[in-house]
Amino acid sequence: MFSLTMLGSGSAGNSALIATDHCKILVDGGLSARQLVLRLEQCGVMPEQLDGVLLTHEHGDHICGLEVLCRKFDVPIYCNALTAEAVRCDSSFERHRNWRIFPTGSGFSICDITVQTFPVPHDAVDPLGFAFYAGSGSLGFITDLGYVTKMIVERLRHVQTLVIETNHDEKLLQKDTHRPWPVKQRIQSRHGHLSNTAAAGVIEELLPGKIERVVLGHLSRDCNTPELALETVRASLAKHGNLNVEIHCATQFEITPQFRIGETEPGAFQPTFENAFFQNAL
Repeated sequence: MFSLTMLGSGSAGNSALIATDHCKILVDGGLSARQLVLRLEQCGVMPEQLDGVLLTHEHGDHICGLEVLCRKFDVPIYCNALTAEAVRCDSSFERHRNWRIFPTGSGFSICDITVQTFPVPHDAVDPLGFAFYAGSGSLGFITDLGYVTKMIVERLRHVQTLVIETNHDEKLLQKDTHRPWPVKQRIQSRHGHLSNTAAAGVIEELLPGKIERVVLGHLSRDCNTPELALETVRASLAKHGNLNVEIHCATQFEITPQFRIGETEPGAFQPTFENAFFQNAL
């Protein structure tokens, strides 16, 4: 068995904790280092226990607390080469030497958690989605993407829990007066963000299947609400007779409950990979 806790998700910052008895991984570090530490403590985890931070991409709402957290507690950063290069453009990362660089599309293990990576369409240098496996549990993780490719659907076909972005309500985005038209076009583009309706369509495409739970995330603070996102997805599933899937919504300012995924198989633990298994960023 392993668990998922969303530490915070939204326009202002994103981070999630994936944990087993032997392993603690953050997906992204987009909250301040102080908030990351505080929210980890709410989960009963000290930052010194982290086995790594796995990056989806280099945008600020996914890395803003990364440098301080990883430098202070010497936490490894797992990412692909282009993301590492983009992150290291910030001179504050020059002193960090604990990198684990992997090819996009590769799979590897961190302790007893297996990670499968795959590309997603977004306006970053080499953005990623993930599928995680531990024991008999499986978790899909896709945030920050403009649409879902056939390959992404296949990578997520057998996951039990899915984290997916529901960034905006299409009507609220059109009515928004704070964003100029080019920004709205970017958000709605094939390298932008999924709307509530688009995310609902992805979930439908994964059913019938193993999916038991969906966690909605990365909601716009101006162009969406948890109520709208939940209503849209639930209505879509009900329309197609899929009433047995749990639907939850992560928020910006508080952690979610701990979602337990699968059962732990005896002997599943493996030692953490050493540096030699990964190219280190120089």
